[in-house]
Amino acid sequence: MSNTDKEDEHIHPEATLGFEYAGNSTEPDIGSGATIRSETIIYNDVRIGNGFTTGHNALVREHTEIGDDVVVGTNTVIDGQSEIGSSVSMQTNVYVPSNTTIGDDVFLGPNAVLTNDPYPVRKDVTLVGPTVKDGASIGANATILPNVTIGEDAFIAAGATVTKDVPPNTLAVGTPAEHEELPESLQGENEI
Repeated sequence: MSNTDKEDEHIHPEATLGFEYAGNSTEPDIGSGATIRSETIIYNDVRIGNGFTTGHNALVREHTEIGDDVVVGTNTVIDGQSEIGSSVSMQTNVYVPSNTTIGDDVFLGPNAVLTNDPYPVRKDVTLVGPTVKDGASIGANATILPNVTIGEDAFIAAGATVTKDVPPNTLAVGTPAEHEELPESLQGENEI
């Protein structure tokens, strides 16, 4: 692990930094100020900015790039080959599949699930995860289907199932999610 300022990091001895896969031995590059809790596993070929924090038992798989000041909650899985911006907060039990893009200032509530396979184990297709644009907020237990784009500053209600793109500054509610005008009380930037 590369780190320019080791004094401000807190890495639990039961965390695994640099899990080797398929013979790849390129250690993860983790910026300064990391707090990485027990049972967290970070694969090789991961690049993480400054101020990274995990809960317990988080997993970050290979070929993932993460910006600054990102929180990856307890039992959260980032399944690799994904890009995550800065000032992102992923709460407990979030699932981020491979080939997903998450912008800056994004919030993902507890148990939010993003998916990348439109026909699980039935058809051989290219896996494409969602794109979550800057400032979006995704509520607890929401499910975002493959290849869906969540627009800038959009708000996904708790429990929603998002089956189609959500325009910027829009509220998505229900199963399947219907789009509504974003109420004034939900407008503005995420305070992460």
